[in-house]
Amino acid sequence: MAKNPAFALQEAGTAVWLDQLSREIIESGQLAAYIEDAAMSGVTSNPAIFHSAMTSGTAYDAQLEELAGSSRNTEQLYEELAVRDIQMACDVLRPVYDRTGGADGFVSLEVSPHLARDTEGTYAAAKRLHAWVDRPNLMIKIPGTDEGLPAIRRCLEDGVPINVTLLFSIDAYEAVAKAYVEAIAARAEKGLSLDVGSVASFFVSRIDSLVDSKLEAAAEKADGSARDAILGLRGKAAVYNAKLAYQSYLRIFGSEDWKRLEGQGARVQRPLWASTSTKNPSYPDVLYVETLVGRHTVNTMPVQTLEATLDHGKIEKETVLREVEEARKFFETLEATGISFDQATTELLDEGIAKFDKPYDDLLAALESKRAKMTS
Repeated sequence: MAKNPAFALQEAGTAVWLDQLSREIIESGQLAAYIEDAAMSGVTSNPAIFHSAMTSGTAYDAQLEELAGSSRNTEQLYEELAVRDIQMACDVLRPVYDRTGGADGFVSLEVSPHLARDTEGTYAAAKRLHAWVDRPNLMIKIPGTDEGLPAIRRCLEDGVPINVTLLFSIDAYEAVAKAYVEAIAARAEKGLSLDVGSVASFFVSRIDSLVDSKLEAAAEKADGSARDAILGLRGKAAVYNAKLAYQSYLRIFGSEDWKRLEGQGARVQRPLWASTSTKNPSYPDVLYVETLVGRHTVNTMPVQTLEATLDHGKIEKETVLREVEEARKFFETLEATGISFDQATTELLDEGIAKFDKPYDDLLAALESKRAKMTS
């Protein structure tokens, strides 16, 4: 009998996390079923995910009715709903956390996307939400912006598990990994536990979406073989960028400085492949799963990608280590076409923040509308 692809991923060192959360998926038992049937060992959430969950169906109506007449503002209402989901999900994943000795079994809750450029606001929100949820397997999700980085560093030094999100460039990834090492080293100096969970969420499919569009625009200005060569670069930037980020991971967490900390009980900060649903229907629907298998990694998948992986995923070990030289050459070629990848990743970060701002604001408006109807 063929091995379940999700369990094959787990054996190859890639943890399977679900990029989806709702009260319905928890209360129906589907979340627990994914642990048993799909080797799922973690959950990520974000404002867009909660918007989808809280604005459809009636799963949140009973709690919202309880809170509707209170003095809480709309953002506080949202947090009450989200925190209950996160606590329940943490409890479902707690056996995984205990079984792995705290290495896995985490659930991520993101700070308000409006804080992406606010260091002090991010730090305060992260500490408050961490204390409120009060579960050891909670990770607070913070965008890896220039302003977010100091808050990430301080939270980790305080022992707050962190999921750093919205990483697109290797420079940004390296800055986050180094901040993690510094935070763990600071804890070592204070004689504190070095076991602080953290992942660095490196985004994938959005990179192909943007770079492909830039390549197609460049191809329109070229002719013949030059045009074909430019179009032939499509669908490669995301995977190659992730593979080079993994090379940075190997270097940073293979250093002597890190090895000393590891010897004292520290765990590596795992690279997490995020945005792994394939946006282009002409690409395989498991493209960002099969090509990025590697030790000490996480792949967080929306339901449709997880189901596709279970159905027809072909898992081979250490695919993240393949074609590294080709990846380096690819980016040289990309620059030669006149496309700045640095500019592209900056665009993606700004766009990523905006993409979470809008569903968050829309969600708050929807909750306020529901409350108004309940109290009228």
